[in-house]
Amino acid sequence: MIWKKSGVLARLLFCCIFGGVTSLHAQAIRPLAQEFVTVCESPDPQKIFCFTPGIVRLDNGRLVATCDLGGPGMKSGQPHGRIFTSDDHGQTWTPRGTFPFEHARPFVAGKSLYILGQAKDLMVIRSDDGGETWFAPAKLTSGQEWSQSACNVLYANGCVYLAMERRVTHGVWGWPVGELAPVLLRGKIGADLTQRTNWFFASELSFRNTIPNVEKDPAMDFFGVPFYPSAYHSGSHLGSHRDNYPIGWLESNVVQFTDPDNVWFDSAGKTFYLWSRAHTGGTGYAAIAKVVENADGSMTTSLATVPSGKKELFVPCPGGQMRFHVLYDEQTKLFWLLSSQATDSMTRADRLPAERFGLPNNERHRLQLHFSKNMIDWCFAGIVAIGASPKESRHYASMAIDGDDLVILSRSGDARAKSAHDGNLITFHRVKNFRSLVY
Repeated sequence: MIWKKSGVLARLLFCCIFGGVTSLHAQAIRPLAQEFVTVCESPDPQKIFCFTPGIVRLDNGRLVATCDLGGPGMKSGQPHGRIFTSDDHGQTWTPRGTFPFEHARPFVAGKSLYILGQAKDLMVIRSDDGGETWFAPAKLTSGQEWSQSACNVLYANGCVYLAMERRVTHGVWGWPVGELAPVLLRGKIGADLTQRTNWFFASELSFRNTIPNVEKDPAMDFFGVPFYPSAYHSGSHLGSHRDNYPIGWLESNVVQFTDPDNVWFDSAGKTFYLWSRAHTGGTGYAAIAKVVENADGSMTTSLATVPSGKKELFVPCPGGQMRFHVLYDEQTKLFWLLSSQATDSMTRADRLPAERFGLPNNERHRLQLHFSKNMIDWCFAGIVAIGASPKESRHYASMAIDGDDLVILSRSGDARAKSAHDGNLITFHRVKNFRSLVY
C-alpha cells in the first residue's frame, strides 16, 4: 500500500524499505548547472588562456560579461580584456570590445557601467549606453603594482565599494601573496569614476605585516598554519612543479553586516570586512580584515576582533583556499558563496596525478554553492558544475542575481586545456530558483 501513495513521504518510505536512500540522496546532489554556454574560447588552448570571468546584470535585463586572455601566444600590445553582452538571458553573447588591462570586473554606478582592473596600475573604462560603446581607458594610479580578481561589489551609503590589492614590498621570490595589501576602494554613485579624485582608498595592511614571523610565532602553533613550510623569501618546493610560496592572502570580497543581532553589526553602517582567499597550504579557511570609515571620510584597515578581544585573521569558509565569490541577497537576507570544493587536500603531493595542478589543496574542477546568515556558519546548497577531469576546471567564478536565478560565469576548461589553471573557456551557467535551495 505504501508504494501506491503519492508524495515525498511515500517515496521516502519506499526508498527506506527497499534500500534506495542512497539513490534518493544521489539525485538530490546532482549538479545544479552542469550545462553551459561558451562565452569566450581560446583560439590556441596550449598558448592562450582564458582568465578572470566577471558578470553583472543591468536594470533592463542585459547581462554583461568580461574576461581576459593571457599566455605566451598573446601578441605584444594586444589588449587582454574582452567584453560581451547578452539580451536573451545568456543563450547568445555579442562581443562589444576590448580593454588594455586584466583582473577586471564590471559594475554599475548610477547611470554608468564600469570595468575596473589593472595593468600594474589601476585602470577603468566607462559606458553610458549599456556596454555597446566605451570611453577611453583612464588610469587611477601611477607607478604602482596592483592585482585582484573579479570579486564582488558592495553598495552602501550612496557609494560603491570594492577591493583591489597592492603589492607593498618586494621581498618574496615567486608568487608574492604575502606582500599584498587588500585595499577597499569607495566611489560616490553618480560621480565620474574614471576620475581618481572621485575614489577614496583605505589604508594598507599587508599579510606579512600581520604576522611578520609566521613560521616562528608561537601564537600560530596548534592550528597547522601554514600547512607546508613557507618561510620568506622563497617558500618551499614539494617536487613535480609543486611549489608552496610564502603564506598570504589575495582576491578579496567586501561584506557588511546589517543584522542587528550580529556581534559585528555597526549601526552607523561604517564598518566593512574584507573576506580574502587564504593561501596557507590547507583548506576551508578564509582570511579577513576590518575596514572602518572615519568621520573625515578616510578608511582604516586593521585585523578584526572577537568579543574576547582576540584578533581573528582566519575564519571558516568552504573553498576559502581558492578564489571565491560572495553575493548578498536582500530577499533571503543571506550571503551566497561560490567556491571550489576540495576533496583530497591531505594526499601527499608526490601521489597526486600529473594532471592535478599545484598543491594538493589546489583542486579546481568542482564548483560549489553555500549560503549563510553570518559569513561564518555555512550551509551546503549544492554542486554547481563539475569538470570531467581535474584538468577540466570550473573555478574562479563570478555570479549575479537575475530574477529568481543565479547567473554564473566560470573560468573553465575542457580536454584541450593546457592545465586546470590555464583553461581555454569562459562558460555561462544558470542556477534556477536558487532561493528554493534554502533549508
